[in-house]
Amino acid sequence: MNSRQPVPWRVAGDEFHVAFWAAKRAMTEATEAAFQRHGVRAGQQFILRCLWAEDCLAPGEIARRLELATPTVTRAATRMEAAGLLTRQPHAADARLVRLCLTDRGRALEQVIDQEMAKLTERALATLTQDERAALVGQLVQIRRNIAASAG
Repeated sequence: MNSRQPVPWRVAGDEFHVAFWAAKRAMTEATEAAFQRHGVRAGQQFILRCLWAEDCLAPGEIARRLELATPTVTRAATRMEAAGLLTRQPHAADARLVRLCLTDRGRALEQVIDQEMAKLTERALATLTQDERAALVGQLVQIRRNIAASAG
């Protein structure tokens, strides 16, 4: 009996999964470190960006714009409300709904978070040419489309 087990990522074709997972993890860790000092968790910057563009949106509208599930936005909003980034306000037209509205603190972070995102982007893509950066973004978009198309 062979006691040597293959290293899981050495299975043929898994190089993509390992490289993608490692890059995603590194980006998430760097994002957490950059945003944590501002009271923002990785991923919340996208909700903030939606609200900076148009304040007081319903969680379902944010979810639609970000292509997320509404419960994902609702959970993040709960954390963001606890951090003082936004408040929940009753929807004017439908009392069953709430709107997520920026606090002064959430509004004040726009430039800071944009600067942190720009620094992270530059750090992540530092050794790539402009053409390579554009190609990478295009390939990531295509990967997402491929997965979405095969899912249904």
